[in-house]
Amino acid sequence: MASKFRCEIKFADAAAFFIVFALLTGLVAAQSSSPSPSNPAEQTLEDFSKAEPDGFPQGWQVSRSEAATRKAYVISREGNLSFLRTTGIDEQMRIKKRIAWDPKTYPIVTWRWRLRAAPQNQGLIAAVFITLDTDLMMIPVFTKYVWNSLGKVGALKEGGMFSGSEIVVRTAVQPVGEWVDERVDAYADFVRIHKHDPAPQAWGISLVAAPGIEVDFGHIGLAKQ
Repeated sequence: MASKFRCEIKFADAAAFFIVFALLTGLVAAQSSSPSPSNPAEQTLEDFSKAEPDGFPQGWQVSRSEAATRKAYVISREGNLSFLRTTGIDEQMRIKKRIAWDPKTYPIVTWRWRLRAAPQNQGLIAAVFITLDTDLMMIPVFTKYVWNSLGKVGALKEGGMFSGSEIVVRTAVQPVGEWVDERVDAYADFVRIHKHDPAPQAWGISLVAAPGIEVDFGHIGLAKQ
């Protein structure tokens, strides 16, 4: 009788073990099928929510002409929306931010921009520079994604020793006053242009508005495939 009782207890313990095991297995499977909090499907690179006292975006640097560039790139707000309001002065007067991310895990870069005004017969309107690597001299190797009134969407102009490659993502001087969204596979573009993988950690991003252009830059983010 005692032996039978012990067998029943062991059987009950085993059944309980398998039930707990099944529940835990299901929980792990459910967790693995949804994004991990530390590795979400999308990430924010910049939301322009933080400004320095003069309105210049916090954490950014200028490439040249500090005083003039800081006046030309100022954070603005419309209700709860924060964005970077720019007035282009010179194509070399761009702003940059060092941001590291894994471009293989997050190959997609997204952003929003809004054209407010542009002169007639304008070529370049604005550009987003995405830098995934540096060369042997530690000079950033970038791909320049441009909004250009000329050319064809998708057109590629390969860069030289001291200039990055250029890809047209939007043409025509329109729409005016409306936010438009862009989505590029920066990782795939880098491999296509340079014939090798980029560095394990990206270098950062840069922004520029062409002379005489008034354009706003909105949220910049990352996404998986």
